[in-house]
Amino acid sequence: MKTLTMLKIIPIPAFADNYIWTLHDNQHAIVIDPGDAAPVRAYLDKHHLQLGAILVTHHHRDHTGGILELVEVYNSPVYGPRLEKIPGITHPLGEGDIVEIAALNLRLQVIDIPGHTCGHIAYLWNNSVFCGDTLFGCGCGKLFEGTHAQLHHSLQRLAALPDDTLAYCTHEYTELNLPFALACEPDNQQLKQREQDTHALREQNQTTLPFTMALEKATNPFLRCNEPAIIHNLELKLGHQLPANDELAVFTAMRKLRDLC
Repeated sequence: MKTLTMLKIIPIPAFADNYIWTLHDNQHAIVIDPGDAAPVRAYLDKHHLQLGAILVTHHHRDHTGGILELVEVYNSPVYGPRLEKIPGITHPLGEGDIVEIAALNLRLQVIDIPGHTCGHIAYLWNNSVFCGDTLFGCGCGKLFEGTHAQLHHSLQRLAALPDDTLAYCTHEYTELNLPFALACEPDNQQLKQREQDTHALREQNQTTLPFTMALEKATNPFLRCNEPAIIHNLELKLGHQLPANDELAVFTAMRKLRDLC
């Protein structure tokens, strides 16, 4: 298998804040969540890359809008969640499936992470996870179709990955999520440092992604629902106490508050 150092992982910007993740070895490439075909085609043409496959995490248009055009041009197979209707999918996937891309000697494992949408999946490779819109820097995806319990469970699955796992989500939301995270846990020193680091990166128009799961578990309130300080601050904002020892209740309250921001 090709190692992480032999494959480049490049974010192709799309729309206002999307990233279309591209893995390539200077000859063959795969793209993940191509919401727009134009920037993908431009990147592939510029670097003389052959598109070996398209991978999709969920059905939202900003993740799928470029699929049919790319298939028409490159005749690439398309891998995506079997529980969602996505035009162009040739290989429906779900929990435990393996994606093998022969041209890149690449093998990715599929896990189900519903909540943002009912059939949302993620792709695991080496110490990397491509998690779509389930987990963001200092935040998480909105609930469009699933339940709070589903999303909470999905985030816990991602949090259970090794600390050095690099998470590649598909939106540049870290800076946007920081004020809410700091309101939940204003005395978190690692979070304050992350705020400084994030602002410095964005001032230079650099991405804040990927991030390690260790950093996320230390600074993302949606992964820290059992922290007393977070629970206390949520209760102050809500004006009532949350059920004791009920992490899901804390998560649900936090997600609903975030929806109001």
